[in-house]
Parts: sequence; structure tokens; C-alpha cells
Amino acid sequence: MPVLPGPPPVEITLRRSARTRRFSLRISRLDGRVTLSMPLRAREAEALRFATEQEGWIRSTLADMPSQRLIGLGDEIPFEGRMVQIVPGQGRSVQLLGDSLAVPGDPAQAGVRVGAFLKVMARDRLAAACDRHAAALGRSYTRITLRDTRSRWGSCAHDGALMFSWRLIMAPPTVLDYVAAHEVAHLVEMNHSAAFWAVVERLYPQWQVQRAWLHDAGQALHGHRFGPLSQNED
Repeated sequence: MPVLPGPPPVEITLRRSARTRRFSLRISRLDGRVTLSMPLRAREAEALRFATEQEGWIRSTLADMPSQRLIGLGDEIPFEGRMVQIVPGQGRSVQLLGDSLAVPGDPAQAGVRVGAFLKVMARDRLAAACDRHAAALGRSYTRITLRDTRSRWGSCAHDGALMFSWRLIMAPPTVLDYVAAHEVAHLVEMNHSAAFWAVVERLYPQWQVQRAWLHDAGQALHGHRFGPLSQNED
């Protein structure tokens, strides 16, 4: 595996593809892995030269990524826009008690259980928001999928399938509602034209405020890790 010398050294994963016509770099926003895609017949020395030419961009991108910290008892996390503390709990399920998130069971599994709780709450809130916005448009979606993506907060496929980042449950409810409206609007306009934004405005007036929040503060939501990295994360 080629390495850009430090400090610190950066490993480069090479990926050859018959469909690749030129060198291209991708940095995973989940774990910082740097992947260089290259044509089948390209030489590794050429790939390393290309990576060296892009070293400034690589290091700048890596430096701007928030570091992830494994969450456990005693930590604070954002939930629906406010900070709550993870504390030991009783019974069988995670419970929100004022400004505390009470987590029963093995303390070593607290992060995993909190992550599962957040996903359940995210699905509940997003489904309700999407149902409301879809009804306002007289449209319907086929399903909702939750993932842990850093490249986008949501998406809408041509078959009406909606995908969202479950981390939206950590943002203020108005932000989650805006993202739901944004993706439901794609059921009418599968683009980002003026007509699309007119639909968004109809569903969620003054959406610009929520979009600005995501731009300014959204990446901080990725600074919390609740367990092993998922195969559905990118």
C-alpha cells in the first residue's frame, strides 16, 4: 500500500477498475480512508505521483474531519437539539428522563444501546414528517431507509424510496423536518431547479435557516461513535 510520508504518514488504498479512465481520489468521511481509483493498466508509480500532487488537498480534507469518540456512560450527546447525559438506568429499555438518557444493562454496551435508541427515534420522527409532507403534496413514497452517511443527509430515488441519516435525530427538530420536506419535494421534482425549491418553500417556508444550520453545525453530529462501524456507513 503506497504511503505519503509524514508527518503524519497517510496510507493510500489503490483500487483498479476497468471502468476507470483517469486517476481520482476519495476520502471516506467516516474513517478517513484515502482511496485512489486508477485504470487497470496504470502504473503504481504514476498513481503515487498523482497522490503526491494532491497531498495538500488530502491533508486539508483529513484535518477538517471531526474525530469520532466512542460514547459511554457519563458522556453527553445532542438529542433533538439539546444536550442529554447518558446515565445508568433500570428496566429493559433506554428512557429519556428530562436531560438524562437512562441506559440499563451492561455499561460496556451503553453506546450500542444508545445508538439503537437514536435510530428508533429517528425513524419515528422522520416517518411522521414524511407522511405529513407527502400528504400535503398528494404524493406517496415507497419506503424509508436509515443509514449513517456523511456525504448527504437524505436522498430520494426514482421509485419513491427515501433515505436519511439517522443522526438527524440529534439535530433540532426543525432541521429534521426540513430535510424530510426536502426529500419529499423530490417526489415532485427530481432535480434542484427553481421549481423544486418552490415545492420546498411550500412545504417548509424559510427553509434556508435550517439548511444553514446543517452547513454550519451538521458535521459535529458525526463526532459521536456508538459502536462498531456499520457496513451501511460511508
